[in-house]
Amino acid sequence: MDSQLLVALALSLVGGLSNSVGALFVIVNQAPNLKMLGLLQGFAAGLMLSISFLDLAHNAMNSIGFLKGNLWFFAGVMFFAVIANFIPEPTLASVSDEKTKKKSGDEGGKDIVKKHRRQLLYSGVVTAIGISLHNFPEGMAVFLGSMKGLRVGVNLALAIALHNIPEGVAVALPIYFATQSKWQAFKLATLSGFAEPLGVIVVAYLFPSSLSPEILEGLLGSVGGVMAFLTLHEMLPLAFDYAGQKQAVKAVFFGMAFMSASLYFLEISLPEEMSL
Repeated sequence: MDSQLLVALALSLVGGLSNSVGALFVIVNQAPNLKMLGLLQGFAAGLMLSISFLDLAHNAMNSIGFLKGNLWFFAGVMFFAVIANFIPEPTLASVSDEKTKKKSGDEGGKDIVKKHRRQLLYSGVVTAIGISLHNFPEGMAVFLGSMKGLRVGVNLALAIALHNIPEGVAVALPIYFATQSKWQAFKLATLSGFAEPLGVIVVAYLFPSSLSPEILEGLLGSVGGVMAFLTLHEMLPLAFDYAGQKQAVKAVFFGMAFMSASLYFLEISLPEEMSL
């Protein structure tokens, strides 16, 4: 069991660290333009809406019933709608602002970004949380796949790694624009990937047999509600502002299609009795 756990941890790290690879695409570029930021915000919104509606909420309704699943989902929506009113505006270091003024000749673009820093931070943080929750069961799947055989585990880990790269970009880019810190962008994207090895550890040692499956599915449905609210409230307005409504909507549906396709290919990589 110990050797299998080590193999599963190594494979899950390959998938998890792919988020860092995505973040590297952001931090190695000198200055991503605002239109690209808007398109990636739309893409990330598509990822988040797909996870929220087609994964978390869908599974909750299938597991505990349509009515209960919806009640949990909208409880999450209302909960964070109230909480969002009490979240203060983030404050950034003045040094960061001075560096921005010195390095950038595009003052108008930077002024626009400053006005939306709260939304950008929200967007990056909620994307990181959502992707972490999405990556967590993938770590469990890698562990179970490696139990079936090394070939299954490796194939699954590689498939996860490929679809995690754009997720790392989706986390890192808004954080970089909001904080002007490449390290903060890289760190948060990397941390979101560590949910995969954490999933391996949980399924191996700490899986809560005493926790009611109904409560667990309901809580995940509520998380889907929180993610949907934040996506529609924070991420889509930014995408519309930076990329324009038509282009942003296209990016949203591209993100949803990408997530659906990646989930499909991950699903067919698993043995029949296993599921993400």
